[in-house]
Amino acid sequence: MNIGIVCYPTYGGSGVVASELGKVLASKGHKVHFISYEQPVRLDFFSENLFYHEVTVSNYPLFQYPPYELALTAKIIEVVKNSNIQILHVHYAIPHAAAAVMAKKILKDIDHIKIPVITTLHGTDITLVGNDANYGEVISYSLNQSDAVTAVSESLKNDTYKYFSIKKNINVIPNFINIEKYKKDENACSRRVFATENEFILMHTSNFRKVKRIEDVVEIFVKVNNKKLSKLILAGDGPERSNIEQLCNKYNIANRVYFLGKQDNIEKILSISDVFLMPSETESFGLAALEAMACGVPVVSTDTGGLPELNKNGFSGYTANLGNVNAMSNFVLKIIESPETLDNFRKNARLQAESFATEKVIPQYENLYNTILNDSI
Repeated sequence: MNIGIVCYPTYGGSGVVASELGKVLASKGHKVHFISYEQPVRLDFFSENLFYHEVTVSNYPLFQYPPYELALTAKIIEVVKNSNIQILHVHYAIPHAAAAVMAKKILKDIDHIKIPVITTLHGTDITLVGNDANYGEVISYSLNQSDAVTAVSESLKNDTYKYFSIKKNINVIPNFINIEKYKKDENACSRRVFATENEFILMHTSNFRKVKRIEDVVEIFVKVNNKKLSKLILAGDGPERSNIEQLCNKYNIANRVYFLGKQDNIEKILSISDVFLMPSETESFGLAALEAMACGVPVVSTDTGGLPELNKNGFSGYTANLGNVNAMSNFVLKIIESPETLDNFRKNARLQAESFATEKVIPQYENLYNTILNDSI
């Protein structure tokens, strides 16, 4: 099968999922063509079945902002025609779904080529845009004109129906993980670099945006550290980092907090952690939490968005109401109260992650591709 994938090339969840999906599809013999303005970060293209097509935008004095959506539409048309693409899978509604639908119509009307479009929704493309009425009709039209729409959680599916006038069924296909890559490996990175034998390690990774509520991570850590000596590892980077550094200085815990920046091999750091913190304002799924669970790290998170579908309260970790740092710190203490309790949560976290293994999720996309292709004949 020749598959075109349109995605953002960044470290964010949608880019990671699209990249990993393409790699697995290529390993199974499909030819996968990525279309984006930069090479996706998780792809090296050392595969005969992986291809990258760069979207270039010319700068015109007439435009204050380069017309990326038109450039993307033109590139999609070019790749479909030159590479005999059979199906387009676009990740993130803005602007990918709109560009794909426009390309689909042009290819049909001018070149008499039928190209099915699948749009996968990842979260902020719906929850943020859903609050902006200016885009409502465009997004609704783009999703309704897609041949299939998927969402990464039931929560996101419900939000999409809430914010937009969607007339078609939305398939829920969750995010997935390479279980063999993300697994507990005590030797991957020595704990002694970060903590002594009698200290616990709490961890958080994100893009350091306000929605991640990293100040709550610090508040939780302070409360836990007051009762159980601990260290905090913060991986990632973004606009809130300087504020968080100042907050750590305010609490006099700077010597107990490690800022590691962006990490390509995050599993090495997760492997030495005891509890993963995700107090986000909202998460459509929570891919970072899944990565932690696959490494045998229990998760303490909020109960917003798709997190309760991923993190089973009292099993793989605990969920709490948004902003309730007292409850979340108590849950951390409950997990680490004894070696036996921590070990049980570790095993349960890994077990929960296995239900989202690549081999269980990717066939759902392949089945959808085949269904859409058969319906388009």
